[in-house]
Amino acid sequence: MRRFIRILLISTVFLGMNWFNPVSASGYYYSEGDLGTEVAAINGKLRQAGFRTVAEGPLFTSKTTTAVKAFQKSHKLTATGIVEDKTYQVLMGKAMPEDQTTAPKAKAVVSTAFAYLGVPYRYGGTTPQGFDCSGFVQYVYLKHGIKLPRTADIQYKSGVAVARKQLRAGDMVFFSATDKGVSHSGIYLGDNKFISATSSRGIAIRSMSDPYWQPRYLGARRILQ
Repeated sequence: MRRFIRILLISTVFLGMNWFNPVSASGYYYSEGDLGTEVAAINGKLRQAGFRTVAEGPLFTSKTTTAVKAFQKSHKLTATGIVEDKTYQVLMGKAMPEDQTTAPKAKAVVSTAFAYLGVPYRYGGTTPQGFDCSGFVQYVYLKHGIKLPRTADIQYKSGVAVARKQLRAGDMVFFSATDKGVSHSGIYLGDNKFISATSSRGIAIRSMSDPYWQPRYLGARRILQ
């Protein structure tokens, strides 16, 4: 079955069938595994910028990720390998197309969260000099006029509960990282990814299916309506 799906994908991409619209589930950024006409345009611009190893076509590959990181470094952007609003604008020379289904406030929250990628972890930290997990979540939402409690366990009582299959970008996600009960909070980005302050890497993006995080997931809350 897996081989059949792979063959079908290759046929779709390279044998003249219609390209899909972007499939970054969030609609706020493009990352490895995405497929669509916008990704094809991104690959084309990277090739024009001198990254000839990037394949032509609508698939965001590992080589695209490597090229995006190099492009970001050369333009003094945070080297994440993810094409968010700022990277898209510098690379493409225009603003990222608006997704009509995207809630503007959610997009703004995600954009703000991306701006702090790589900021170091600091226990008790609540500023860009260093964040802990709940300090980061609180800081990002406050930038958009939303006041949240200071700690993850109390943040978990804010907003309304959301089932995992109904997660949307901008939702808060919660985990049991060190103790029983809620001890870690982050912001869901869409595309099965979330961003949070981690003790090992500072502000970083992780998959909800990560072997560490998946079994520790406790639930989500929605603040943005």
